[in-house]
Amino acid sequence: MHYDFTALPDRKKLRWPDGKRLALIITINLEYWELTRDQPEPLYPGGPASIPFPVPGNVPDYVNWTWREYGQRVGVWRVMDALDTAGVPASCTVNGLFIQERRRIVDAVKERGWELVPHNWAQNDILTYYAHEPDAERAVIRRVLDVYEDAVGRPAKGWLSSSLRPTAQTPDILKENGLLFYCDFLNDDQPYLIHTDSGPLVCVPYSNDINDFNMFARGGMTLDQGQATLREQFDCLYAEGAESMRLMNFGLHPHVIGQPYRIRALGDFLAYAKSFDGVWFPTREEIATWYLENHRDHI
Repeated sequence: MHYDFTALPDRKKLRWPDGKRLALIITINLEYWELTRDQPEPLYPGGPASIPFPVPGNVPDYVNWTWREYGQRVGVWRVMDALDTAGVPASCTVNGLFIQERRRIVDAVKERGWELVPHNWAQNDILTYYAHEPDAERAVIRRVLDVYEDAVGRPAKGWLSSSLRPTAQTPDILKENGLLFYCDFLNDDQPYLIHTDSGPLVCVPYSNDINDFNMFARGGMTLDQGQATLREQFDCLYAEGAESMRLMNFGLHPHVIGQPYRIRALGDFLAYAKSFDGVWFPTREEIATWYLENHRDHI
């Protein structure tokens, strides 16, 4: 795979449907960590730990596992309530193992008509383990896509790798399987095309900066600092979108933003964003489809 480098001033103008200036995606990452593996090395954490002292991979790390499970038992429902109150849909990334182990949450997403995007098999089984074994990577991706289709009732259209850790061949494998979009890269405020041997794949970029982990769990922001960060990001992109549209992604993890003392940051930001005209709340599939149909020659 490869993609073109084109500086922002050298691109054609990009327009969202109905003249919208900013596409805002609220991402809920529905992730499942294996409790143990048959290995003495610590499991890949897949994010910051509540208590950072690692234990062997064949020993249950209950403190970190149950901290994350809080998001599944409690936090995600708080997040869904905030989005329901605001009338804003989410784009939910989901591990294959999560589909099997936490089907109640997947069904709640489906009931709301929100988007589900495959997010690898388990959060701590990253694709870079298979960087030199393309057939093994193909098998993992195919396993996830099969479980996804069985649960959702339609083939997947996109992909986000767990911990944003793809291999060089991941986009090619995804396109081989008929996918439309890919979200692992952090390098733009607009979608663009990734060229694979099987045809183009739309990159719908993710963000690690506007993400509850890096803002709160890693960055230690207060609620007010988080609010200020979200508004600054929104205001800048909204202003720039008057000239050529922009994309903003806010990544959420239910065990982080779903804590009682943090949830207000989400509700207040959603209310702020909804107060502006020209804001679009699309699925990633809608963005990719629109881009292919209207802006293939954007870059």
